[in-house]
Amino acid sequence: MQARLSSEFEDTREGKDAEAIVRKCVHCGLCNATCPTYQVLGDELDGPRGRIYLIKQLLEGAEVTGSTQLHLDRCLTCRNCETTCPSGVEYGRLVDIGRQLVEERVARPLVEKAARWVLKEGLTSALFAPALKLGQMLRPCLPAVLKDKIPARRRAAPSARATREQPRKVLLLRGCVQPAMMPHIDQATVHVLDAAGIGALSASGAGCCGALRAHLADHEGGLADMRRNIDAWWPLVAVGAVEAIVVNASGCAQQVKQYGRALERDPEYADRAARIASMTRDLTELLPELVHALKDQVRIGETRDLAFHSPCTLQHGQRIRGADAHLSVFGFRVREPADSHLCCGSAGTYSVLQPALARELRDRKLGSLHALDAQCIVSANVGCIQHLQSGTSTPVRHWVEVLDAALDGARHGEVFARRNELIEAATRSGSSQNGL
Repeated sequence: MQARLSSEFEDTREGKDAEAIVRKCVHCGLCNATCPTYQVLGDELDGPRGRIYLIKQLLEGAEVTGSTQLHLDRCLTCRNCETTCPSGVEYGRLVDIGRQLVEERVARPLVEKAARWVLKEGLTSALFAPALKLGQMLRPCLPAVLKDKIPARRRAAPSARATREQPRKVLLLRGCVQPAMMPHIDQATVHVLDAAGIGALSASGAGCCGALRAHLADHEGGLADMRRNIDAWWPLVAVGAVEAIVVNASGCAQQVKQYGRALERDPEYADRAARIASMTRDLTELLPELVHALKDQVRIGETRDLAFHSPCTLQHGQRIRGADAHLSVFGFRVREPADSHLCCGSAGTYSVLQPALARELRDRKLGSLHALDAQCIVSANVGCIQHLQSGTSTPVRHWVEVLDAALDGARHGEVFARRNELIEAATRSGSSQNGL
């Protein structure tokens, strides 16, 4: 698809990048077949091909309206279309550019603007944790749209500490909402890595990965988050104190892996950003290594049948697959739903800003997951976990929590076995003394 840049964009980085991406599109429409919003709405402009055309018109100087903004807002940025596209169109990068340019040209209604500001500032603030606790206390009284976003209170997680000093060390990104919403995920991650001989460190000052602001068209805010994390991590990275940066939320892992590209024209941060991106590993990427180290340490309890939901940021954004097969090696029975390639509707803040579409996509996904009749649904991203849990009574957990529970079962089994040995030894000793 050819685009003739207007004079406004022809000498800009965004214009040149977008033009190169648009030129790869051959307008075949295969992407629409795997686009969740196109499947639900049936509108060409709510599919990748239509949105590409809208961005092309913008680049060529056509009038930009609230309608353009709406169709871009409805995109989940799931990047399923990138997996489908035979021409290698980088749609995710293109829609980010389009949103940024439209945001600069179309004023949002005050209510929309306020909601987006609250999401950007509130979810990344130190006030989020106490606000969440208050929300959990009031949860029974809240309307459904808010209740869905607040996880029910679970028993407090013990502090996530390793049991011993490890020669191998990694940095663990704790992010913005996960430590408050689902602290058990970090706890389980530290325990599992420790059992595999890897120590997990955290850096003071690191926080939101930048995806939240970037996807809300706050380009500069997203870059500021990236720079802050690089500054926090660099002292340990520079001296080789850690071998990788491990991220247990696939959405954040996808974002950190893009730091190099996002900051490639920043003379102060470009080299460091590229180094950070190259060192970043989604926790799921460590599964083969964890299988090798831990397969003989696992004792699976009652929760054996798992339905695996692969987040879009894992399978489409990072192109990581096979987690179900690796978990099966531990002895779990793991299956994926028939529509495993489709988005569940969470997509970061999407489920807050587009609640009706998000709920429909969630219910479709849960329908296919429930068909597997599993004891537990497992995933790899905090947003997907909470979004799915809001529509089902089946437990939804991060896969690392389930693995940690199996390791814990093995630990308890060893203690139980040792106790029985001591009892038997004491019994034999007593019998011997009584001459029996």
